[in-house]
Amino acid sequence: MEKAQETSRLDFGKMGYGCKHYRRRCKIRAPCCDEIFYCRHCHNESTRDHHEINRQEVERVICLICDAEQPAAQVCSHCGVRMGEYFCAVCKFFDDDINKGHYHCDDCSICRIGGKENYFHCKKCGSCYAVGLRNKHSCVENSMRNHCPICYEYLFDSLQETAVLKCGHTMHSSCFLEMLKHDKFCCPICSKSVIDMSKFWKKLDDEDEATTMPEDYQYKVWILCNDCNDTTEVLFHVIGQKCSHCNSYNTRTIAPPVLP
Repeated sequence: MEKAQETSRLDFGKMGYGCKHYRRRCKIRAPCCDEIFYCRHCHNESTRDHHEINRQEVERVICLICDAEQPAAQVCSHCGVRMGEYFCAVCKFFDDDINKGHYHCDDCSICRIGGKENYFHCKKCGSCYAVGLRNKHSCVENSMRNHCPICYEYLFDSLQETAVLKCGHTMHSSCFLEMLKHDKFCCPICSKSVIDMSKFWKKLDDEDEATTMPEDYQYKVWILCNDCNDTTEVLFHVIGQKCSHCNSYNTRTIAPPVLP
């Protein structure tokens, strides 16, 4: 009977405490400034000098049920509640919402969400990717350890979902969709096309054929294709310069015109 009461105490207050980032039954004492916050994100958002907490250096937590401060552990040593249904002793991370599918990645050295069975760690890209991308994405060294090229938030430990582009570069999925809404179809980093543009290239072919260039503009230019990186000499056209290697119009002029 006494053991049953102790077990039931573990879930007391579950999902009833926390902040906008996580549901948990404790606060953390930041090792960098010795102040108390609900989580590391609350700390990082509120500090005036914009310094960030090292999650693995957190040593002290405060139980939200009994206010007892103690070494970081899953169960409160004073009142016996579980301060987080999920607990990582490495990251000092607590969360009551286990439906997120938390798991700790040793290679990332942080906790991820989504279920360990659904992700693999790409050592070259430096982060966990969905298993559907295994051997099906372009590797870019440490591509996830960079800032989103649209909003400039650091991607590696961002709470937002990340999109892996065809070229291997990464950005927030929401930023990617917003970029497409504004008719921007090239990677902001390398300028490669981020979606299949073949239908659009066909429309440009039709416009090209329907538009005859005046004699004064009938000269050749050297172009670099952003999609295949090939360089070719082509006739200038006001509609655009088409790559003769991959048929893309995602090109740029790299040399002065060769006049007849």
